[in-house]
Amino acid sequence: MITWGISGNSHDAALAVFNHQPWNEGSMELLYASHAERYSGIKNDAHLNQEMVDYARNTYGEPDEVIWYEKPVLKTLRQIKAGQGFRYWKKNNIKAYLKNYGITCPIRYSGHHRSHVAGGYYSSGLSAATIMVIDSMGEFDTLTIWDAVGTTLKPIYKQTYPHSIGLWYSAFTQRIGLKPQEDEYILMGMAAYGDPLRFMTEILQEFFYPIDDHGWLQTFWDRPRVKLRHNLHRGCMWWRPELNTPQDLMDIAAAVQAIYAYLLKYISNWARWKSPSGNLILMGGCALNCAANSTITSDWNNVWIMPNPGDSGSAIGAVLSHYDTHIKWPGPYLGHNIEGDYPVEEVLNELLTTGICGVANGRAEFGPRALGHRSLLADPRGEDIKDRVNNIKKRQLFRPFAPAVLEEHAKDYFNGPTGPYMQYTSTCTDAGLPAITHGDGTSRVQTVSADQSVGFRKLLERWYEETGCPILLNTSLNIKGKPIVNNLTDAEDFANMYGVKVFTHGN
Repeated sequence: MITWGISGNSHDAALAVFNHQPWNEGSMELLYASHAERYSGIKNDAHLNQEMVDYARNTYGEPDEVIWYEKPVLKTLRQIKAGQGFRYWKKNNIKAYLKNYGITCPIRYSGHHRSHVAGGYYSSGLSAATIMVIDSMGEFDTLTIWDAVGTTLKPIYKQTYPHSIGLWYSAFTQRIGLKPQEDEYILMGMAAYGDPLRFMTEILQEFFYPIDDHGWLQTFWDRPRVKLRHNLHRGCMWWRPELNTPQDLMDIAAAVQAIYAYLLKYISNWARWKSPSGNLILMGGCALNCAANSTITSDWNNVWIMPNPGDSGSAIGAVLSHYDTHIKWPGPYLGHNIEGDYPVEEVLNELLTTGICGVANGRAEFGPRALGHRSLLADPRGEDIKDRVNNIKKRQLFRPFAPAVLEEHAKDYFNGPTGPYMQYTSTCTDAGLPAITHGDGTSRVQTVSADQSVGFRKLLERWYEETGCPILLNTSLNIKGKPIVNNLTDAEDFANMYGVKVFTHGN
């Protein structure tokens, strides 16, 4: 039986394909997952793409059913509550929406946050866990905490619209001149160059109600209440418009990031106190805040963040929510396949010669971060490499880059939490790696083990043999405002437009 999970009609649409036998427990197999943007070329494309739909259909067969990632009736009710009237009623007719793409099979629906929860828990390999979901909003929910044991998912706390940490963070993303629902990670990067104390108290006082009668630094054990003074659905451009110098904006970013890290720690402490398992799963768009994530890992026995924890990852979560079944996580390489051997020697020779090149080989990563299959790679040791790569990608020069490191060497260079999916920041202890060290001395580390991508692992091994350095700079093969390269045509276009060699297969 072929089941499709779909998220979309809002932002960052995605499609996942499962093969399973409903009567056979343990038969659920994830075959494919991809973002619509990779096919349409539109960053964070809100809608499905016919080419993606056809690729899934032609490769894996017609779907027998679709599981949609949220409940459209509840979403419409929330939009009415937000003062948007009934104008979205027609838009939220998912049966008609899917029919536009030739999808006419039966449709079932999962709750928005339950899709997040199921996607994280059932892919984690854990048999019990506490799940925290923090995002802008689902149908009504903005923060939920769940207990999971076996195949039972039990909500133990929820917070609803308009009290949303995610909306608050996105509102300030817009306030400092960035694009909300897209550039939050740039705010996180800007924070390293600002003074968090300049505006932290002011923002806390003007935007949040105190957690309890004793102020901000007390622990409220009854519930992790975070209440906002304003509905920030339409942003906060009205706040302190006179603050517009580059340093003003970096100081605002630093305060926002510090407050978010504080709130995450506060919520995590409450969840840990309530958790019988000691295992944490973090989901929702806010789970991509790797700097804040690093502050809570030591409080838990195990932490799992699915490589695509936002709404697009709920294309997977919706199906797992409907069937309440664990799967063997196949890894993040789930998208379009560029066939051929990984170009290890070709990439190695180009890096030794010029210091920079691209690779587009194998199945594309599902998630916002390139992990070696659609990557722009560089020598992390050069003083000019960071600026060269930022210029190629048309990005602000302060923007940091991630290191990919052979797993067994990570502790020799980085102090702090690391993992295979760039979900945490650690302090870089080697001053000779300026291209992968951010302004605050941290790096968003990707460890590469022997059981991950065979080709990318081999490249790092060969690079280490030739240079004595087990690390490569690894960033996504795209430019600012454009999706990551998907297929051969995209790779050729990138090479021709930006003057960077992109290798797609060996020999």
